[in-house]
Amino acid sequence: MISSRSRGACTAAAIAAALALAGCGDAAPTPAAGTADLAAGAPVSQLYPPPERTTPQPVTGELLDGTPFDLLSLRGKVVVVNWWGSWCAPCRVETPDLVAAYEATEEEGVAFLGVNVRDTRDAATSFSTDFRVPYPSVFDPAGRVALAFRDVPPTVVPTTVILDRSGRVATAFRKVVTQDELESAIRGIATESGPTGG
Repeated sequence: MISSRSRGACTAAAIAAALALAGCGDAAPTPAAGTADLAAGAPVSQLYPPPERTTPQPVTGELLDGTPFDLLSLRGKVVVVNWWGSWCAPCRVETPDLVAAYEATEEEGVAFLGVNVRDTRDAATSFSTDFRVPYPSVFDPAGRVALAFRDVPPTVVPTTVILDRSGRVATAFRKVVTQDELESAIRGIATESGPTGG
């Protein structure tokens, strides 16, 4: 019988491997390039009703500017978490939409957080500067943050996950996401009644 500890270790290893494969090679600069390695059977986008939502494991790390970060500091807000890399052509396609959605919702109790993976700090910082990204990003070259989301694994780059005000995963997009999709999902979650969305 496989122990729960062994099962958890296998799950973590599988997520890390999937993220690594999703970013391998010199993909063509098209949105499809970022979704070619999507795990078989995983939905491209999924909305989770409140009873089915799960809370990620604790997420801590360091932002691109070296500042310590703890995801718990954003509890009480709707949080948009986006996995990206400067090497990722589809990320370049969707970043302007992410920035526009951030600017449209920042006064509504919504926070955005990037998770930069398989990158150098200089390349990631240059990307954020070039695209005028106004929200912070965790520098996560080894892909450790993804392991905290193993119930809803971000198995491709880009992936965008939206957390409700209780810190639970409410929506996941394993694809290039548009401003309209983001704003619709964000506002639907933000208007849920009560702090737990019930």
